Amino acid sequence: MKRPAIAATLIGALIATAVAAAPAMARDTIGVWNRWAAFSDPSPRRCFAIAQPVDPDHRTGFASIANWPGQNIRSQLHIRLSRGRAGNARVTLSIGERRFELVAGTDDAWAPDSRTDAAIVAAMRGGRSMSVEGLGRDGSAFADVYALSGAATAIDAAALACRV
Repeated sequence: MKRPAIAATLIGALIATAVAAAPAMARDTIGVWNRWAAFSDPSPRRCFAIAQPVDPDHRTGFASIANWPGQNIRSQLHIRLSRGRAGNARVTLSIGERRFELVAGTDDAWAPDSRTDAAIVAAMRGGRSMSVEGLGRDGSAFADVYALSGAATAIDAAALACRV
C-alpha cells in the first residue's frame, strides 16, 4: 500500500524538477508513467519526457528526451548530472550491453549527434534501466541510475504533443 505514496512523491519531485528548470514558463503536464513524466512548454515550443535517478541522494540529476519543433530537433537526450564532473572526465551512458560516450560540460551531458540520440532512445525502449557514470569534481566515481519503465510511453507522448 505504500506504492501510491511513493508515486505521489515521485510525481511531485518530477514536476518540481521540470518547473525549476524554467520557472518563468507556463508548463503543461502531458502525463506520468511510472518514473517518467512528459511536459510541454509553449514558448519556445518544446515537449519532453523526464525522470530523476532512482537513488534519492542523486535527485539533483535528471534525464530528458526533448523535441524542439521550431528547431527541427526530435528525441534529443539531455542529462543533468547529479554531481559536477571532474575536468576532462568521461561520461558514459549504459543501457544493458550498450555503452554510449556522451559529450559533457561541468554539470550536463548530451549525445554527440542525432544518430546517437536515436540509438540511445531505441536502447531505452528495450531496456530496464540505464546508468550515467562519471567522475565527480571530488575525484570519486558516481553513477546515476534510471528505471526505464514508462520511458517509452513518456517519450512517445512528448513526441506526439509536439507534432507540427
